Amino acid sequence: MNHLSMERILERIYQSEQFEEMRITRDQVHEMFREHLLFPYTSELGQQINQVHDALIQRTTQIAEHLLEDEGFGKPPVAYAFILLGSGGRREQTLWSDQDNGLIYGESETHTQDELDLYFDMLASYIIRGLDVLGYPPCEGNVISSNPQWRKSLQGYKDMMIGWFKEPDWENVRYLLILADMRCIYGSELLVMKLKQSFLDYVQEHPGLLKYLLSNTLHHKISLGIFSHLITERYGEDAGGFDIKYGAYIPIVNGIRLLAIQAGILATSTIERIRQLKVKGIVSEELANEWEMAFSIALKLRDSTPFQLDEEKYTTRGKLTADQLNKEIRMQLKQCLRTGIQLQKYVGKSIGSHIEREKG
Repeated sequence: MNHLSMERILERIYQSEQFEEMRITRDQVHEMFREHLLFPYTSELGQQINQVHDALIQRTTQIAEHLLEDEGFGKPPVAYAFILLGSGGRREQTLWSDQDNGLIYGESETHTQDELDLYFDMLASYIIRGLDVLGYPPCEGNVISSNPQWRKSLQGYKDMMIGWFKEPDWENVRYLLILADMRCIYGSELLVMKLKQSFLDYVQEHPGLLKYLLSNTLHHKISLGIFSHLITERYGEDAGGFDIKYGAYIPIVNGIRLLAIQAGILATSTIERIRQLKVKGIVSEELANEWEMAFSIALKLRDSTPFQLDEEKYTTRGKLTADQLNKEIRMQLKQCLRTGIQLQKYVGKSIGSHIEREKG
């Protein structure tokens, strides 16, 4: 397996006819990538990991469609999009990412709403079952297409989204920021683009909403003390370790996401968002390069956290162990965190200035 090319890996996935068959391939590929992670991390490796995840999820959706058709329910009655949210939406999944997904479907003149709901409820359940077999744990926050909240018509999503905007409490803002990372993994890209554009247009028309998005965005603080010491875990089995996910990666992701929303950028990848902020002249090349470097460090370290198999699901606590925090890693991490702190300050000032300009 170690010598299989990406082309051969993808070929095996797309030729699979059963979920169990793909699970075997995933386990083998997983071990192959784990060996690579023992060596210096490259952005190409991260891209390959996400390419494999995309292929597995796309093929799972196709097989789910075929199963429904075999059982007499026919082909999808209208166009639909299976979407990834969270790290999947941003093309930043690790080897052990969980399920964050949703389903958007179009309108129909020949099928009732109940008929559409029934079909896509069944389709989502088959997809989720397939991903479960493949070892993807369900999202702990229930952001998953088997939850009716994340399985709606395009108009249903728009109505829900506007409802969240009109009542921007903490939970609704959290959902809005989750939605901002949506990416079509299978099906109609057009449905997703329409919803994304509606999201960005609404914010442009109601810039005061940015202050609510900002509060949630800055909730997770960079884990670096005032004397540039790492804020590590104090208790439990992770004692002495570092929470790379919530202490570095998520704060950077959140900050860049909000700047992208403010600028009306459609891209969901954090790196692509940074590059578009630079191209649009919103941030300087020097600043963008610093952010990209810090984010690359966070990605690399996040991919090196220990994992475990929990009831046949790949999981991680997202923390570097105390043993991993050698001198070199600490230096890289502090560089990343110092940039992250400056980024959070920049975001706060940028959003505040934007709101004041719009008032004026």
